[in-house]
Amino acid sequence: MISRRLFLTTLAGAPLAACNTVQRANLEPETDPELAAWYIGYAPDEPYPIPLVDRSKMDPKFRRQTVAYKGPERPGTIVVDIDERMLYLVTDQNEAMRYGVGVGRQGFSWRGVATVGRKAVWPDWRPTSTMMKIKPELPTYREAGLDNPLGARALYLYQNGRDILFRIHGTNEPWSIGEQVSSGCVRLLNEDVADLYTRVGVGTTVYVKRNGVYRV
Repeated sequence: MISRRLFLTTLAGAPLAACNTVQRANLEPETDPELAAWYIGYAPDEPYPIPLVDRSKMDPKFRRQTVAYKGPERPGTIVVDIDERMLYLVTDQNEAMRYGVGVGRQGFSWRGVATVGRKAVWPDWRPTSTMMKIKPELPTYREAGLDNPLGARALYLYQNGRDILFRIHGTNEPWSIGEQVSSGCVRLLNEDVADLYTRVGVGTTVYVKRNGVYRV
């Protein structure tokens, strides 16, 4: 497995202190030997193909898999456990699809109950006002693409009909799965968020837990 430091030093451009930590003008694993160590090909998708990650380079527990689930949440709900770095889609009374995730760095993680208020395929990205205060040099807009911080799909979390500015989204930084690196959003591999996207609809309940509870 290549190190995070080596992965970062091979990427062009300045850091993005938002839902992403680095940016890259063109993600081309087949021509970049360091990125090629992470990617094994592409999955067809529109308007961009989704780079597929070599899962053998990940901790096995963070690979997408069906697991036993004993929580009280109903089938069809999403449960994010910040401490475990896991997202569960409850599929049956005693079963869930589990995805490894990256979460917000210390002090940026959110917890609570929300709903999926909107879904987007290859979304564009705009930093929040808080992000701009922390890092004024951030671009004010980034169009959809392989270097976009939201990746291939995004689920926008809402409370009481209002966007709370937290997302479940993809990432082009596979090394960040299982880490605390974002500004609060929950990130999955692009191929995983594309899978999750097909399984949930607008209105899905999302529980985000920290320290075993989701109530603030």
